Amino acid sequence: MTTSVTPWWKALKIREEILNASGQIDDVQMSLFRAVHGTAMDRPPYADAAYYGDITHPTERLIDLLTEIAVRVGGGDDYLKARAVTRLDQGMGGGKSHACIGAFHLAANPTALLSTELGEKVVERAKAKMGRELARDLGGPHVVVLPCDNMTAGAGVQELDGPAVSLYERFLWRLFSKDYSLYERYQPFWSDKHKIAEAIRAVNRPVLIIVDEVLDYIGNGLDGTKKPDLAAQDMAFLRALLDVVNDVPHVAMLVVMIASDADKTALSPAAKERRDDLNTLLERNGLPATVTEVSDFADILRRRLFDTEPAAEVLAATARLYEPVLGDNGWTKHVWEQIGADWRRHWSDEVAACYPFHPMLVSLAKDEWSRVTGFQRVRSTIRIFAATVFALQQRGKAGEWVPALIGPGDLPLSESTVREALLGSGLVEDDRTIANYRSLAEIEVVNHEGSSGTARRQDLERPEVPWHGDNPRAAERAATFIFLVSIVGTLRPGRGRGASAPEVKAATSVPHTSYTITDADIVVEEVVNQERGISALDIARGQGNNKPARYFMSTRLTHQMLVKDIRRTITETERDQVIADFAQKLANSGPFRELKFIPADAQRTAVDVMATSGLDMAYTNRLVVLDPAQFSLRNGMEKPTMEALTVAMGLGQGVQQLPVQWASSAVYAVANTQRRSLVRGLAVEYLARQRALAAPEVQNDSELKTIGTKELATAKEQLEKALKRAYQHVVFLAQPDPDGERYLDELTYDDDNFTALNGTAVWKALAARDKVFDVGEFTPRALHHNLRDQDYGKTLSDIRAAFYSAPRLPLLYGGDRDLQQAIHDAVDQGLVSIVDGNGTEVAVTGPAQVNLASTSLRLSKPKPQLCPTCGEPSHDGTCTDTSEPSAPNDTTQSGAGAASATQANGAAGHQDTGADGSSDDVPQQSGGKDQKAVFSFTCNLLADDDTADGLAALFRSFFMALDERQISYLQSTFQVVLSAEGAEQIRQRLDEMGISATFKEI
Repeated sequence: MTTSVTPWWKALKIREEILNASGQIDDVQMSLFRAVHGTAMDRPPYADAAYYGDITHPTERLIDLLTEIAVRVGGGDDYLKARAVTRLDQGMGGGKSHACIGAFHLAANPTALLSTELGEKVVERAKAKMGRELARDLGGPHVVVLPCDNMTAGAGVQELDGPAVSLYERFLWRLFSKDYSLYERYQPFWSDKHKIAEAIRAVNRPVLIIVDEVLDYIGNGLDGTKKPDLAAQDMAFLRALLDVVNDVPHVAMLVVMIASDADKTALSPAAKERRDDLNTLLERNGLPATVTEVSDFADILRRRLFDTEPAAEVLAATARLYEPVLGDNGWTKHVWEQIGADWRRHWSDEVAACYPFHPMLVSLAKDEWSRVTGFQRVRSTIRIFAATVFALQQRGKAGEWVPALIGPGDLPLSESTVREALLGSGLVEDDRTIANYRSLAEIEVVNHEGSSGTARRQDLERPEVPWHGDNPRAAERAATFIFLVSIVGTLRPGRGRGASAPEVKAATSVPHTSYTITDADIVVEEVVNQERGISALDIARGQGNNKPARYFMSTRLTHQMLVKDIRRTITETERDQVIADFAQKLANSGPFRELKFIPADAQRTAVDVMATSGLDMAYTNRLVVLDPAQFSLRNGMEKPTMEALTVAMGLGQGVQQLPVQWASSAVYAVANTQRRSLVRGLAVEYLARQRALAAPEVQNDSELKTIGTKELATAKEQLEKALKRAYQHVVFLAQPDPDGERYLDELTYDDDNFTALNGTAVWKALAARDKVFDVGEFTPRALHHNLRDQDYGKTLSDIRAAFYSAPRLPLLYGGDRDLQQAIHDAVDQGLVSIVDGNGTEVAVTGPAQVNLASTSLRLSKPKPQLCPTCGEPSHDGTCTDTSEPSAPNDTTQSGAGAASATQANGAAGHQDTGADGSSDDVPQQSGGKDQKAVFSFTCNLLADDDTADGLAALFRSFFMALDERQISYLQSTFQVVLSAEGAEQIRQRLDEMGISATFKEI
């Protein structure tokens, strides 16, 4: 823009209330109730008659309406020259409330309103109608306002209605200005026309009656009272009142009830009857009226948005700016003539009428938007344009580019106030479509920050061109226009669906010859390009100048855009959490007894997290999966992870040296840093598709839902596959040389079929490195081979602990079960023996009798066999010593009398007892060492309740001892006779524990 022309945002002053609300004009939907009854902070500015007159453009129809009321109530003997009853029946947003407030100000404060521009025109029109001057005070009218959209049928409000309940009573209370005596005098006569007329005359002043949104009251409102008598009285009063108003001088009535064909309110059958009844009465007694028409658009907008008129020289200079481009042959042939730009013929007049808006935008609003059924013509347009002028003024003040005239591509969709005003205007009918177009605006046109969006990026990334300074938002303007015409669907009269190519080029035009028609061709081609431009376009290919290409921004192709939009909203925390969740779901323990997942904690170091995770678990082989959000190996980023693993395995130094006992039996699954990067990208894709599928616009569309479901399944599969591959490292504590140092060892597999999340695969890999014994490998010979000389003489408890804590000993596939079996078989094969504290060998009759918790039984090298003749170690030749060999400690070392390996430290095997019933070698004190109890009984319980109760108490004691872990070994055989129902319960419990039993009927 040249400096000789004052820009519109300096030539016009935006109204203060719009500036204060940052473009959000709250009082577009005026409220008669608030104008009449509002107090303090709730009293709107338009409750002042002078302000109302200042912001109201005097349309011909509004002037006519107010003139009719002025003449009827204040025209003296000429009152019959004006109609008594007027009905405002136009749809939502047509200015009905605005007109009612004007009528209220006219009667309640005639001097103030008649002093405004609007009032002067009413005075002028009344003089023409009566042939004489209109009294400026209108005879001091009294106004009765019944705001039915703020009334509850059958329930009055004390401060407004006093004792009144019915509509007639509320009318009287307001008519008599709360005079209780007059109210009581006429209260009984709700259907008496004579009495109602008498009541109105009793005021002794002209009367204006305004009944706003009467259908809200007589429709579902009366239904809600469930009082047929009240409904009958109210309808009878309205019938009588409509007749009376016509008969009483100086009385006018204004009724607001939208025409039936324009009102979509759902009504009950009874409410419909009442509406039809009132429709008939209004048609008979009054005339319908509207207060705005399409031609008033520009004037109403400018009056409502700005409190100054533009200077004539500014209008003329602005119009001249565009003349070179409007007269250019290329633009004329390929654009202006193609779009039928009638406004070009009277350009200066059109600019003067529409300023600061481009005639093309005003034409779009009044000729296309206004025809959409749900669009609230005046109200919606004011909201959209108020938000637009505020946002663009802010740009101008910040030194950014602002169009000389606001065209159809200049509505800044980056501003939420503009975007929501458009989408909430009624141009878009349903919530799903609104949500779709909201996403389209941000994804395809421009985002909230103005930094992204397909079209916006094209402008920002465009190489330097001569016209850049004159039209820096060319692509955004083209996409904005396509968006505007797309949201109305197929409702563009005579133009077809979407935007034509010439229209889009026109929307990008500027009053500068530097931007040529060729430049416009290039910009539009980039915007609609299916690979580089807007992806959500339905394109109807053109057929020459007579049928140009058309572009429609479709919500049917929004799944990819929704995913794209959602993808940018996903935080690193959300991404890492889904990876952690998947890692836990995919991990399995395999032969490891315990599977543990260590989650990341961004607030603490990796060392702190590992040190406080409770990893040191006794007698448990465990696979520990580390959260890749904090732990990974390789790619130069593994130092924190290695430090944490070093500390967790008890290899730390100084203050980081933790007392870790069971590190050997913990194996760690760790992700690869580089592969983790791929997983993170796939996690974002998965989350984006998951949220897109959950979006209402996808759930309510079967086609999009099918696409979304399929894409989510694919994304999940890819994420799981990549995550499994990422866990390619296994870290464990090693000590291959029993006399050497312990250190961290690591297995790394590049095989895509391997994952450290699979406990079985990890165990197999460790078996190949002799860190573990695989299934069936821990034989008696293997046990014997792994025992060192210093291991003999250790208790069974110490031997057990060594297989979980000493890295020189491999981990056992079956844990304690494998060790019990190997010891039993080794004893049986004479490879080792078990001795008690006195060095006496004890018998091992089964693997389960090898008590690994014992601290008194020890593992020993087998003693040499003795000669049965001489008692000496076995020898060759004939023994001549016939004396009986002596037995150490007077205890037989073999045969049925040998001590059992379960006799010490709580083992519960069978043993002969002494005469006093106590075990020979088990101490009897209640404290100290464990004790063994052996007992038997046979009882007939059919007729012996006391014995049954005693046994119940006995077994209850057993239960308590088991539950409190006071029993370390249990061996028993039960024979019971019980009911069939009890037998089935016992059978189920035995099956759950894997105990075989025999059941037979007797």
